[in-house]
Amino acid sequence: MIEIEWITIIDFLLTPFIAGFLYLIAKRFRDKYYPENHPYRKFFLPALSFKIVGAIVICIIYAYYYRGGDTLNYFYHARLINSALSDSPSKWFNLLFAIPNKLDPNYYEIIKLMRWYGSSSSYAVPQFAAILGNFTLNTFVPTSMLFAAVSFTGFWALFVTFAKLYPNLLRPIATCILFIPSVALWGSGIFKDTLCMLALGWLCFSTFQFFIYRNRSLLNLTIFLGSFWLILVIKVYIIISFLPALIGWILFDRTSRIRNRQLAFIVNVFFLIGSGLVLYALLNQNTSLLGEFSFDNIVKTSEKTRNYISYVSNLENGSGYDLGEFSPGFSGFILKFPQAVNVTLFRPYLWETKKLIAFLNGVESLLLLFITLKIFFSFRIKNIIQSISSDYNIQFTLIFSIVFAFFVGVSTYNFGTLSRYKIPCVPFYLLTLVLIYYRNAKPGKRLLRFIFL
Repeated sequence: MIEIEWITIIDFLLTPFIAGFLYLIAKRFRDKYYPENHPYRKFFLPALSFKIVGAIVICIIYAYYYRGGDTLNYFYHARLINSALSDSPSKWFNLLFAIPNKLDPNYYEIIKLMRWYGSSSSYAVPQFAAILGNFTLNTFVPTSMLFAAVSFTGFWALFVTFAKLYPNLLRPIATCILFIPSVALWGSGIFKDTLCMLALGWLCFSTFQFFIYRNRSLLNLTIFLGSFWLILVIKVYIIISFLPALIGWILFDRTSRIRNRQLAFIVNVFFLIGSGLVLYALLNQNTSLLGEFSFDNIVKTSEKTRNYISYVSNLENGSGYDLGEFSPGFSGFILKFPQAVNVTLFRPYLWETKKLIAFLNGVESLLLLFITLKIFFSFRIKNIIQSISSDYNIQFTLIFSIVFAFFVGVSTYNFGTLSRYKIPCVPFYLLTLVLIYYRNAKPGKRLLRFIFL
């Protein structure tokens, strides 16, 4: 990548104006939809501020600490796209939607500088950043702030979804979704993960609106399809993780209405076995839809990634991890499930960290492990299982977070990258723990007090 001064005097001059503009819009929205004494009101502006601060911090880290990385590459692509505006709006439009061939002489000088041109998964980020960059004079920090603000709508939609389901747990739900430091940091900059969190929040919102509140409006359907498509384009494994959780949620919700509990149990068991067989068949097919996440390709990709990360880590004393060799066949692949989930949710351990940022990720992972173990040993296993089996929302958050953690853990092999890739599952896993806790804790007891006493 060409050496560029990413944060300039223009960034410093524009940042307060962009912040003021965002707060003006946010304040008007809050006052309109969340008037005084509305229970959601007190979370809105602090949560937005948390996201914006996260975006600014991530800009500083990548510009001055890493001096390179994905977010800078994405923004560099966005600048190249917007540079075409000096020629003509049509040229900008064609580059924005990757219409010209890479060898087109009218576009070659720009396209040759873009490594992700034409890659629907990676190019989506600079496409989005290019549009926002036109409102910020193509400056890095203000564009990242707009990225964070747009992504915040997805976080807020996810918060509203669970706040309506559990109106007595607003503060712990807000903490899980809106105020997790790593999620605010890695989910606010110009990253794929920021767009995925935007889409995932709206996907959950529209799904619950459709199935719980029977909102079959055209707007809700459009939100669902748009969110689904965006995730499918950027990170298909989020959809692969989301669908089993959604199907399980719908199944248990519907069978709960069957009065004959034995019949309901039989239906659930047969459906789960059938779903497992379908998933097994899908993972063993090298389909264009699953692509690198078909079974064969996951094994091949994981092996290549493991070898590469091991090589780089040895050279740089880096932060790679290893799950060991894959045994032949599907069973050997599934045997990695506990290790992969563990590494996503609870690692790096503090002794595995070598840098300050990794150490902070390690502290957060340690706290997550501590909460998990505290709940596990404080309540009877029977009560925990009962909480999960009787609450379809807990089943939804648990299935999604665990399946997602497996996909990420088995394919990443680097703690630095993992800290960013895993953020979609962290709020859902924390929600699982919080919901289990409040179904079993004594009335009036808060989770924070429970953790440290």
